[in-house]
Amino acid sequence: MLEFPAMLYGSSSAILRKVRAEGHWWAREYRKTGAFPQPRQMRQVLPGEVLVVRPGAEFDLNRTRWWMHMFVGVFTSVDECVPKEERQRTEDAFESFCLSTPWGALYHVVSPPPLRSAEHMANRLASVLRFWDVLQGLRYAFWFGKKYTLEELMEDIYRKTLEAWCPGGPASVREHLALTVDRMSRATREDCLEAVLRMMPILAKEDTDLKHREVLGDPGFLRERLCALPLKDFEDFSSAYKYTVSVQLAAWDRELGRH
Repeated sequence: MLEFPAMLYGSSSAILRKVRAEGHWWAREYRKTGAFPQPRQMRQVLPGEVLVVRPGAEFDLNRTRWWMHMFVGVFTSVDECVPKEERQRTEDAFESFCLSTPWGALYHVVSPPPLRSAEHMANRLASVLRFWDVLQGLRYAFWFGKKYTLEELMEDIYRKTLEAWCPGGPASVREHLALTVDRMSRATREDCLEAVLRMMPILAKEDTDLKHREVLGDPGFLRERLCALPLKDFEDFSSAYKYTVSVQLAAWDRELGRH
């Protein structure tokens, strides 16, 4: 029987309150015991049930359903109860705890918080692979009007990442993910650089909002810019997670516009 935290089921306003309260409770428990317990209340998720995993995928916020993306509120409320100097350690411990659960693994892959480094994303993707069999029986609202299978969801979010790491990999998304996780988990900075360089020209070509697409599609320019980035900045997209890679391209595009 698959169970998710009951706080994520209901209307969006009720969930906001519950998520905040649960985050505070988790923080208190962690500070007392050094571990995060399971959520106080769980609810069965039935096969074929729809999970809203992204803002804007459903507009009727008062409708009772699973609003998975609202789990984001937990992070803020946990941080509120933890001294600043302990936050990083607490966040790392909380992510490890979440990745040991199907609901936490799903959240961290659909809405990965910083850093989106190769190391972090390899762990997150590996956790979804561990829970693949139980998660594939559900349906996922990611774009408005569409209900994805797990395979379709991962295809939408990660196909470009998979191709960047393992060009021409297996047709099966699950197998391609497994191969990518293996490469990502052992990647050097140069491996990450090459993966990002494979992705960036494709994104630059597709993004019609960019004003300097030709320059941003030039591998020489991209390599030079990537090598000049501070390590911490590069680490936030060293996994070739397409959304953060796109953010970096947009930043360079604005910079080029100022010259």
